[in-house]
Amino acid sequence: MPQPLLAIAVGNTRTRYGLFDGQELRASGPVVNDLAQVVEAVRGALGEGHGVPVAVSSVNAPFTQRLLPELEELTGQEAALFGRDVQAPMRHTLDDASTLGQDRVLCAFGAFTRSKQACIVIDAGTAITVDFVDGEGTFHGGAIAPGVSMMLRAMHEQTASLPPVIYTPPEPGRGPLGKDTPHAMILGVHEAAVGLVHRLIDRYAEFYGGYPRVVATGGDAAALFGEDTLVEQIVPDLQLVGICEAVRALASAEDAGEAND
Repeated sequence: MPQPLLAIAVGNTRTRYGLFDGQELRASGPVVNDLAQVVEAVRGALGEGHGVPVAVSSVNAPFTQRLLPELEELTGQEAALFGRDVQAPMRHTLDDASTLGQDRVLCAFGAFTRSKQACIVIDAGTAITVDFVDGEGTFHGGAIAPGVSMMLRAMHEQTASLPPVIYTPPEPGRGPLGKDTPHAMILGVHEAAVGLVHRLIDRYAEFYGGYPRVVATGGDAAALFGEDTLVEQIVPDLQLVGICEAVRALASAEDAGEAND
């Protein structure tokens, strides 16, 4: 019988939750980082799921510290926090992995484990990260850049007259030239993000000697890359998949170690 798992990915502004039966994601969704809202969403997904193990990835330590006791009360289980209690079992070639975000390595682990081939992993959220995993499953690092909302906010806050603008995908019918200031700002950040990713895909392909599979995730992935010719797949719950696959791999390694004792 498939083992259940509650996977939680805490981001800078939103938290994604997912309830797995084995490798199958049964229920999932994003919630803004409001403690009551996250707890209510998780409670709804769990149903009668008291006793379900929980694994958490986080890039937002203050919110996670408040969330962990709530999750443990809901599940009756001690939560395993990636980076503190467990590590994703992924090789890397980084000079210093001590500051590597758990979101990046778990997205990379999930993408490689499910595809079993070299891949470029784009995470388009508060920041945009573009990382490379080779065909042996080794994480080589990548690049980090501002997300589109961060770029828009910076333009407003760092200038005297540019207005606050909320990112929405540019309207194709309005053409490639901004017809008012907000339109010009949206076009600018959209093309900056897409151009950045395309440039990095080309650089990584040159480094690898071939074009790897390109996968995107994150809150802005569909808006930026939904019609993109280079991005082959958008997986909204990729980090949750990475959590699930990492927990499974760690459990298998532990079982194998016990069998060899």
